[in-house]
Amino acid sequence: MEIIKRPYGTEDVLPANSKSWSVLETFLRSTAEKYGFSEIRVPTFEETSLFSRGVGETTDVVQKEMYTVLAKESTFTLRPEGTAGTIRAILENGLLNEPLPLRVCYILSCFRHERPQKGRLREFHQFGVEMAGSADAMADAEVISLANQILTQLGVKDISLRINSIGCPACRAKYHEALKAYFLPHKDRLCETCQDRLERNPMRLLDCKSEICREIGKDAPLILDYLCEDCAAHFEKLKADLTLLGIDYTVDPRIVRGLDYYTKTVFEFVTDCIGAQGTVCGGGRYDGLIEQLGGPATPALGFGMGLERLLLVLEKQGVTLAEPTGVDLFLIPMGDAASDKALQLVAALRREGLSSQMDVMGRSMRKQMKYADKLGARFTAVIGDTELAEGKVAVKNMATGEKIDLPLDDSFTARFADIEIADRLAKETV
Repeated sequence: MEIIKRPYGTEDVLPANSKSWSVLETFLRSTAEKYGFSEIRVPTFEETSLFSRGVGETTDVVQKEMYTVLAKESTFTLRPEGTAGTIRAILENGLLNEPLPLRVCYILSCFRHERPQKGRLREFHQFGVEMAGSADAMADAEVISLANQILTQLGVKDISLRINSIGCPACRAKYHEALKAYFLPHKDRLCETCQDRLERNPMRLLDCKSEICREIGKDAPLILDYLCEDCAAHFEKLKADLTLLGIDYTVDPRIVRGLDYYTKTVFEFVTDCIGAQGTVCGGGRYDGLIEQLGGPATPALGFGMGLERLLLVLEKQGVTLAEPTGVDLFLIPMGDAASDKALQLVAALRREGLSSQMDVMGRSMRKQMKYADKLGARFTAVIGDTELAEGKVAVKNMATGEKIDLPLDDSFTARFADIEIADRLAKETV
């Protein structure tokens, strides 16, 4: 019978890699907490209208990439990104009534029906933060600073911060007219999607993945030339604040991001070490989204960081997040009575926080020793009739070959813990 395989565009996180995921997730949460962000958890699916209203009907995400199902005449969509659902939860649960700015973070899975390639999956995972309540560019700088600290402390190299401002609805209206005037003579050469976007949302043309559309748009007008006084001042303040924080950046007027809710600041952390999918973190300000989703007019901003891409970058650059933990003590019982004793000792060791295992496959002593070595056991101990009769067992250090006799009584666990701690300290000193 043929084995059923995982869905195309998804990945399994195997035991050999899950420790790195766990270490990374713990680090992300703890770092965000230092900036005042508390974790929020939201449903995996939402009513489809949340994303069409929030993300934008002219985006690729809504037009082409969402996983949507009909359930008893209600339409639901697996979340394609984290912000819309988080804002929905903030509004529904009245979190904006708390002291502002509100700061929340999350780690969640997202779903987009894209063409899978290295660094881009149909199910992927994001770490994200959202801050609501502040219109000051200092808030933008603080959110960017959090992303920068995460990447720096993880040891990511050769990654650059690119920033831009895409203005507010007022100055963007003039920019849209300029884009229409630029692209209209080339309309027949544009892809079908961009021909529709030209009237409805011409900025989306700058984010098209079609090579023809990209070539046509390479000399298009730049948004920075159309910013109103307020948006221009906000962008200058952001640049000044980033300089005060010692964060290097490059102004990239071509960044528009792929979601319609962005206003003013947009930014990306980009590397070229993993090929075309080099944006590890992206975000910006979305001052109109909360009101658009039915809440009070509230400025807000945030970012999303792709965990698969981040881990891919770390692997490519030789950064190791987690070493194999191994086993502190592997007990090798010989006979039924020894197995009973080993079972009790293993349980006692685990209760004290030590990693301990014993054979449950009925292997010979020789094969048990080979298995212990494969597990990376730091110590082993063979328990047989002689050890039971004498009331003691020899614990062997697998690295040095040294053996130490320990009593097979209630003091065994504490005595072994002393040996294990001393061995760890000796290795750290070396």
